[in-house]
Amino acid sequence: MSLHKIILDCDPGHDDAMAILLALGTPTIELLAITTVVGNQTLEKVTHNAQAILELVGAKQIPIAAGCPRPLVRAIQNAAEVHGISGLDGTHLPEPTMPLDKRHAVDLIIDTLKAHPPKTVTLVPIGGLTNIALTVRKAPEIVELVKEVVLMGGGYHTGNQSAVAEFNIAIDPEAAHIVFNEKWPITMIGLDLTHQAKPNDQIMTDIANLKTPISQFVIESLNYYTEGYRKRNGYSDHAPVHDPCAVAYVINPSLIETRIAPVNIELQGTLTTGMTVTDFRATPAENCHTQVAIKLDNPQLWAMFIDALKYLDK
Repeated sequence: MSLHKIILDCDPGHDDAMAILLALGTPTIELLAITTVVGNQTLEKVTHNAQAILELVGAKQIPIAAGCPRPLVRAIQNAAEVHGISGLDGTHLPEPTMPLDKRHAVDLIIDTLKAHPPKTVTLVPIGGLTNIALTVRKAPEIVELVKEVVLMGGGYHTGNQSAVAEFNIAIDPEAAHIVFNEKWPITMIGLDLTHQAKPNDQIMTDIANLKTPISQFVIESLNYYTEGYRKRNGYSDHAPVHDPCAVAYVINPSLIETRIAPVNIELQGTLTTGMTVTDFRATPAENCHTQVAIKLDNPQLWAMFIDALKYLDK
């Protein structure tokens, strides 16, 4: 069995929790480490949430390190209106007993990359990119060690923090600028793709019918998340679940159609700061290192996710 080794950099967050469960429940994924960054809630809260998720699953052997408590330059923004005061409101999780890794997240990422052969570890950032930007500034040699960066963030047409900027990019656009301008392969799993990642009533029933503590946590998470989306956005559909899409791409890239295109980050626009400016005008140069996700096989995504939940119950 060929393993995909990943480092998951996250800010749990209901959909981050789903991404963690998908990674832990997929036998072809080797989750080497989890690092946390300020985003959906404060660093302290999202780190606690990551620990509690591993406690729930019984995966206490995976190192977790806390990272940056604020963006590189800008004031802290969070998504309490989406994820609540705790970052995982509406759910019930055990208190974590596992200790944090004593290293800063940046150092855990560097050490983990250097402990494995070059081009065998994929970075999967699904929050703001502050940790990843500081990692590459502290140890620029890691660019040649990373297999790929598969990130949840941005959008080539769609924004949510503003008309054109997505939350993970908008909260630290300077960090995103650093990450996107390094010459490692980047796959941007943005809102244009993740808005296709919605469960339906049957999928919710299938998850509930697993009748495990983990599936109950998932139902609590998705119900809270969807209720908030419906109140804010005024629609009756289930809420899109963004972050698992990045992990799903690593597991099986055929689930997601991508297109190679240059991407850069707007830093100074009065109305457009944080925009992931994607240039579809012409055939990209042969050395273009960025691609964007376009189309999702949503039924297969949820089949994969439910299989992961079943695996975690073994």
